[in-house]
Amino acid sequence: MGGPGRGDAVPGHVIHLPVAVHTLDAAAELAALLAESLAFLPELDAGEVTVSAEDAQHERYRVFCDRLLFGDGRCGEREGHPGPCVAGTPGTVTGPERSLAHAAPAASAAWAGAPVPPGT
Repeated sequence: MGGPGRGDAVPGHVIHLPVAVHTLDAAAELAALLAESLAFLPELDAGEVTVSAEDAQHERYRVFCDRLLFGDGRCGEREGHPGPCVAGTPGTVTGPERSLAHAAPAASAAWAGAPVPPGT
């Protein structure tokens, strides 16, 4: 599956895969799990994974922090993570900072204040 990946200047297409769940937290958790399970695909840009309410799709919420770090790439932690940012590809950060049991409560606490500005 060679082809353009993250950061390539070649125009491409975006896949929108609607999956309906009952809560924003459940949507974020499922989106993170899907991104993590597909992290081996170079076409996937997990840092840009967002979720939204079905009737307010213009209000998107980030799943991963993806903050630009000084000289170290981007943060691979989930949005709203506790502690400092950890360099790594979103969806692939592992270790004590990133277990599912640790990440789910952190994600739950952050969703109310993490909207993605339109056009981002």
